[in-house]
Amino acid sequence: MTIGDHLQELYGLPAFTFPRPDEKVTLPAADAVAWRITSEVYDAEEEWEAAFARFCAEVDTTGVRALIVGAWAEAYDTDSSGVVAALLAARDRLPALRALFLGDMVMEQCEISWIRQSDVTGLLTGFPQLEEFGVRGGSGLRLSAVRHDRLRRLTAESGGLPVAFVGGVAASDLPALEHLDLWLGTSEYGADAEVSDLEPLLSGTRLPSLRHLALRNSEIQDEIAAAVAAAPVVARLQSLDLSMGVLTDDGAAALLGGQPLTHLRSLDLHHNYLSEAVRQRLRDTLEPAGVAVDVDPDDADQDEDEDGTVWRFVSVGE
Repeated sequence: MTIGDHLQELYGLPAFTFPRPDEKVTLPAADAVAWRITSEVYDAEEEWEAAFARFCAEVDTTGVRALIVGAWAEAYDTDSSGVVAALLAARDRLPALRALFLGDMVMEQCEISWIRQSDVTGLLTGFPQLEEFGVRGGSGLRLSAVRHDRLRRLTAESGGLPVAFVGGVAASDLPALEHLDLWLGTSEYGADAEVSDLEPLLSGTRLPSLRHLALRNSEIQDEIAAAVAAAPVVARLQSLDLSMGVLTDDGAAALLGGQPLTHLRSLDLHHNYLSEAVRQRLRDTLEPAGVAVDVDPDDADQDEDEDGTVWRFVSVGE
């Protein structure tokens, strides 16, 4: 799978792209849309920071509730620190901001693992009223441990999520967080977190409000499944997502042999390498209890070398 579509909404608001200087467009009310501010990755005629400055001059930013950061110039070679700095410089002008997504780029603009990110800690400390934060791209992505009392949703989409970010999430105090979605990725594209780095999330001692946990798109999906099978946090979840990764019968067997999952509303394991017998066992075990189970193999594929070595792939890599 590749990232082929821009965000269509954020914070329940439809996405609206702030027009280029030469476009004549009637602007919606400041609080009616999620504003996408974007430049071009290649041959940009206007830098992202300049587009954002125009936005701040033309829109009543005191009413803006959601911002989507699209492409910035040479995002494959220039990290997001300039964008982060511009947002923080304008924070007093954005008192109503409740949702922020950083890096809404599709593959034609910049492959997900080419997007250069930076330290995003300041966006959480600088916007204490944020309820949703998302980021796409793992290269250079960092987060220090923070306390944030309002954040309800946190999403990180990547082909390789570094421990410099995963560890920051795990060490943070996020008492209101209900939805956590981490695309962990592969070591080939920078993923260096181990299951032990997830332990603070799985132990149940943090994130008291968590109801949806997604640890997906991982090359170590079997190890994650085994850890989740005994994780105290699962007892308070409504939905669990271990999809998009290299999940085999071993990982599924660990889930089935662990704590009951019949309290869940949904279990998402799509894109997997499970045998049909194991898929059916998951359905037979959980669906009678009312759990919506997705075990569709989806686009999972594998290669085999002449020596018999089998190569399996996560859904989103490069």
